Amino acid sequence: MKPRATFRGVVLRHTAPRPVPQPAAAGAPRVRVSREVAGRGGKSVSVIRGLPLGQAALEELAARLKRLCGAGGAVRDGAIEIQGEHRDRLVAELMKLGYEAKRAGG
Repeated sequence: MKPRATFRGVVLRHTAPRPVPQPAAAGAPRVRVSREVAGRGGKSVSVIRGLPLGQAALEELAARLKRLCGAGGAVRDGAIEIQGEHRDRLVAELMKLGYEAKRAGG
C-alpha cells in the first residue's frame, strides 16, 4: 500500500511543495525589514520593503511569511506587514530565499 501524507490524521491532497517566488536578476534590490508602531494603537508590525515582486507574488510571499511567524499581516503599498516583532526570523527566511535582506532600525 502506498504511504499517504497526513497531518494530524487528515490526508493531505497536495503534498508537492509550492514554487517559491524567485528574486529578479536585475541588480541587487535593497530589501529592508523594519518595525513600525505609528498609527497602530501602540502595536508593532514588522514591515518588509523593497521586494522586486509584483502584487500576486507579494501576496504569495506574505502568506508564506505569515505562516512562518504564526501571525497575521497584509500587503499594503508594495510592502508586506507582519503583525508583531519578527524581524530576525523574517531576515533569515528572506536570506534563505535568495534576497539580500537587512534589518533596518534599532
